[in-house]
Amino acid sequence: MDVLMKAESICKTFPGVKALNNVNFELRKGEVHALLGENGAGKSTLMKILSGVYQKDSGTIFLNGKEVNVASTRIAQDMGISIIHQELNLCPHLTVAQNIFIGREFSKRGIINEKKQKEEAKKILDRLHVDIDPNEKVNKLPVSKQQMVEIAKALSTKARVIIMDEPSSALTEKEIEDLFSIIKELKNQGTGIVYISHRLEELEEIVDRVTVLRDGEYIQTLNFKDTDLEALIGLMVGRKLDEKYPKLVMKRGEKILEIKGFNKGKRVKNVFFHLYKGEILGFAGLMGAGRTDLARAIFGADKIDSGEIYLNGKKLNIKSPADAIANGLAYIPEDRKHEGLSLSMNVAFNLTLSNIDSIASPAGIIERSKEKQISNKIVSDLKIKTPSLEQIVKNLSGGNQQKVVVGKWLTRNPKVFIFDEPTRGIDVGAKIEIYNILNQLKKSGIGVIMISSELSEILGICDRVLVMCEGEIKAELNCENTNQEEIMHYATLYTSSEKEEANGKSK
Repeated sequence: MDVLMKAESICKTFPGVKALNNVNFELRKGEVHALLGENGAGKSTLMKILSGVYQKDSGTIFLNGKEVNVASTRIAQDMGISIIHQELNLCPHLTVAQNIFIGREFSKRGIINEKKQKEEAKKILDRLHVDIDPNEKVNKLPVSKQQMVEIAKALSTKARVIIMDEPSSALTEKEIEDLFSIIKELKNQGTGIVYISHRLEELEEIVDRVTVLRDGEYIQTLNFKDTDLEALIGLMVGRKLDEKYPKLVMKRGEKILEIKGFNKGKRVKNVFFHLYKGEILGFAGLMGAGRTDLARAIFGADKIDSGEIYLNGKKLNIKSPADAIANGLAYIPEDRKHEGLSLSMNVAFNLTLSNIDSIASPAGIIERSKEKQISNKIVSDLKIKTPSLEQIVKNLSGGNQQKVVVGKWLTRNPKVFIFDEPTRGIDVGAKIEIYNILNQLKKSGIGVIMISSELSEILGICDRVLVMCEGEIKAELNCENTNQEEIMHYATLYTSSEKEEANGKSK
């Protein structure tokens, strides 16, 4: 098989971090090549170099056997290299069609042919089998559909090399199936695809070869059919992971949180549930089931239509996140980058942000010695990997960013933690560290709510699981006595009955 792109001895250093050290990578025509490694292994850095986002410090890049200088994203695009970033790179206030063809508009004498642009966008979206209106503004779309717009944008460039960085992290199972169909079609056309994913189980269906990076260094390239997931995990983390889900079994305490009759439009419907001290309560359901809407409503981020919340038997009046925080609630959002962190600020600032009054003098001046003392303790307790407290948070790996989000709440000693997709987009080693943090919270008597789309994670870590569908809680299950099939049964219950009703009418 012909080599399409090759990288030799690539090096890249950021302030305080050696991101890549003599890394090699090869992509062939018509292959799907998985690039694996823990967060911070250098995967995204290497791909950004190959697509012109970053410039290498040293090393050589070849395209179709010729040495090339990928000096910018525009040059990469002209060479036929396209990247779908893990962090969506869309203009939210433009339409879907405008985003797909941004910088490559259908224009004549400076006038954009909007009709032609929408028609071509519709063709690409139809090819992806997604129901998205080309006229819709991107900021009106859910994250899953925004991801499909990114994929459509890459397809529109007719790229010979397509780099997909966590493309399935925000997609439903049906959307992933459609994505894989497109990948197979592109592969048959001779397109080379680099596929980065932490969902190792999904690789089997599409991947030909796999390259593993660890700590910024090249480890090994293998034919996927000649290895297995356990071996790949061992190469990624450099050690054997004996237990994927380190579940802590302990007796729960008394009731700590009670939600009564929560309603919020069509997304949360008459929800009742309770949470105990020292318990991890899981929330399962399909995308759009209402889990995040419920969490945001409890935390005061969204206004509810009706409902009551009790903490340790006391009725609370939560109208805003500030009220929730004052009453001992902590919320780790699904989108940690935009809602949980100040990405342009350093680690110390982020770790003390939610409890800034404790490090400020009466005059309102930050006492740096207190900030440093508190931050150093959290970094040590949570094993946050950072060169220093001055490191800018956006330069940390996804797993360490998530630890910073958790760490900033610990200084307030919350009574209840709400985690929304706490391990999304982080590697298997970092996931276990997050699970251990959840267990530490559980052991200390804190009540933990965990929303997750990974059913194996729910079953492996939680004590009970509440299954939501169409804004309602359809079932309460004990994780020791249930399975993924039963959870999915309840997660699709309302949808199934709707289908049956529709089928009945059609007859």
